[in-house]
Amino acid sequence: MGRLSDKIVLITGAAGAIGLALAKAIATAGGKAVTSDLAGQGADHVLDVSSESDWLRVVDELGRVHDHLDGLVNAAGLAVLGTVEDTDFATWRKIMAVNLDGTFLGCKHALPLLKRRGGSIVNLSSVAGLVGGHNFAAYNASKGGVRLLSKSVALHGARLDPQVRCNSVHPAFLEGPMVDTILKHTDFPDGARARITRDIPLGRFGTPVEVADLCVYLLSDESRFVTGAEFVIDGGLTAR
Repeated sequence: MGRLSDKIVLITGAAGAIGLALAKAIATAGGKAVTSDLAGQGADHVLDVSSESDWLRVVDELGRVHDHLDGLVNAAGLAVLGTVEDTDFATWRKIMAVNLDGTFLGCKHALPLLKRRGGSIVNLSSVAGLVGGHNFAAYNASKGGVRLLSKSVALHGARLDPQVRCNSVHPAFLEGPMVDTILKHTDFPDGARARITRDIPLGRFGTPVEVADLCVYLLSDESRFVTGAEFVIDGGLTAR
């Protein structure tokens, strides 16, 4: 209790598995989770992360209600299978719009509220932002972009007064709807799950709660000397 005492944190993609787990973890740590997602998802704010006008509206509302932000977690994201040949341009642009443009817009437009007292940005990337996959062309590119964008934001935030930190989190396969959907698009979903599990040294998929716990650390003052870093949470998958 108290790790995020009185801290106000905006979460995008809050209706997703990580977003739901994160909102609970922030509340447990004593913080105030402000949730956002697409219309009909039951979040505090309706937010299409790929829409700059949506971001401007939500940040304006937060400024009037809360005056500042202590944290931002860009957790909204889409995943799709496809090689560079299979992926059509419309799908490429959609993945980029949500995963990379959405993260850029969040960092850009939340910064005025974050730098009023100093704060922390956590951007959800992926192990797919560190290593490639033959059938993950758009997702690889978008999550790799999130990784380096986070470092640029961190270097900018370090020059501010008060300072704003920024780090990226790179999960591997997690139990939940996103991975279930990806596996359903393979020829043998059960076989694919078993093969991936064998490739993970710890022998299992991760959980959204484990990712949320890592995000709480990065949002808290315990990580006050941590910025521009990438945190891999993959059961050892990329250690080989």
